[in-house]
Amino acid sequence: MDDEAPVIYGLEFQARALTAQVAETDVIRFLVGSQSLKHENQVHLLEFDDENNILNKSVYIHKDGEIWHMSSSPGSGDVMATCYNRIVDNKTETHATIWRLPTQDDGSESEPVILDDSPSSAQSLEVLCRLDNSHGSIASILWEPQGDGSKILSISDNNIVKWDLEASSTQAKVSSTATLEGKGHPKFTSGRWNPHHNNTQVATANDSTIRGWDLRSMEQVYTIENAHGQLVRELDFNPNKQYYLASCGDDCKVKFWDVRNTDLPVMSLTDHSHWVWSVRYNHFHDQLVLTSSSDSRVILTNASSISSEPFGHLDDDDDDSDKDDDEDEKAKEPIKDGVIATYEEHEDSVYSAEWSTADPWLFASLSYDGRVVINRVPKAEKYRILL
Repeated sequence: MDDEAPVIYGLEFQARALTAQVAETDVIRFLVGSQSLKHENQVHLLEFDDENNILNKSVYIHKDGEIWHMSSSPGSGDVMATCYNRIVDNKTETHATIWRLPTQDDGSESEPVILDDSPSSAQSLEVLCRLDNSHGSIASILWEPQGDGSKILSISDNNIVKWDLEASSTQAKVSSTATLEGKGHPKFTSGRWNPHHNNTQVATANDSTIRGWDLRSMEQVYTIENAHGQLVRELDFNPNKQYYLASCGDDCKVKFWDVRNTDLPVMSLTDHSHWVWSVRYNHFHDQLVLTSSSDSRVILTNASSISSEPFGHLDDDDDDSDKDDDEDEKAKEPIKDGVIATYEEHEDSVYSAEWSTADPWLFASLSYDGRVVINRVPKAEKYRILL
C-alpha cells in the first residue's frame, strides 16, 4: 500500500498566496498568486487530474501589484479576491479587488483555457470591483462560509468591514464596521469567519491576542489574551465542532481553543521549529490538521481527542451486534493523537497550506520560492479513518 509521490509545480516568481477554488467541488483546483516587485504578477489556476497524476495550468496576468492574500468565492468558481501592494505617491498601500477569471471566447464557463505561461498568451484578470481602502490597508478578504458570494469581510489595519456585493459582484457597499481600540494603534494580522452560528461571528488576531466578534452588533464576544508567546499568524475554525478554534504563531506553536473557556488551550502542538504561518482543519475529518512553517515543513497531525470523532468512525450498534465483545472494546478505544506525516519537499518558508474542496484526502502547499506541492493523506491513515 505505497503512497503516491507528491506532484511539484514551480512558479517563475516568488509567491505566498494560495487558495482552493472553493465553489468547485468536483474538480481539484487551486489558485496561486505571485509576489514579484520587478515583473508583472500572475495568478495560476492549477487543475489536478488525480487519475493520471497530472497538473494542468492556466496563467492569468494580475497587473495591479504583488499579491499578499487570495480568497475564492464560495458562490462562483470564476470569482476571486486578491489583496496586493501598490505604490501611490511614493507610499506603499495595500488594496483589494474582486476579479473574474477570463472565460473562453465563446463565453462558456465550463472549463478554463489551458495556456502556457508566456506573457503573450496569458489573459488579464477581469476587474469586477475595487474595494475602497479608506478604512486602512486591506490585509485579507473573507467570504461568508457556504454563502452565495454576496457577503465579504475585509480585515484592514484596526477595522473589520462587512460588505454586501451585488449579484454581479461589480459593486460593493459597506453594511457595518467594527474598530479595534487600544494603545499603540493595534493592527489585525489575520481573521477567520466562523462557519457556525449562522455565520454571525468572526475571529481576529492582533499581536498575541485572539478576539471573537459578533457581526450583528459588531461587538467583541470573547478575548484570548496572550494566546501565543509571540505574534498570532493564522486562525481556523473546526468545521464540525462549533466552539473549537485553532491558532498558530511565531512561538512555533499550534494551539486549539474552546472559546467558551479560554483560560487554557485544550491542546498545544510544538512540532515545528520556526514560525507557523498556516493551520487548517480538514473540511470533512476534523481530526486531520495541516500546518506549515518557516522551517520549510508541512506537518499533518491527528488531533482525534478534541475532534468530533475521538473514537474514530463509529457504526450503529445494531450493525455490530454479531461482533465479538473484544472487538467492540478495541474499536471504542480513543485514537491516539500525534504527527501522522511530515512533508519535506519544500526548501523555503511554507507560507500556506490548503485542503482541496473536491477531495478530502488531498492538499496543496506553497513556499516562498514559488514551489507548489500537491500531497495526499497517507493511505494507511485514510483507511483507518474510513474502515
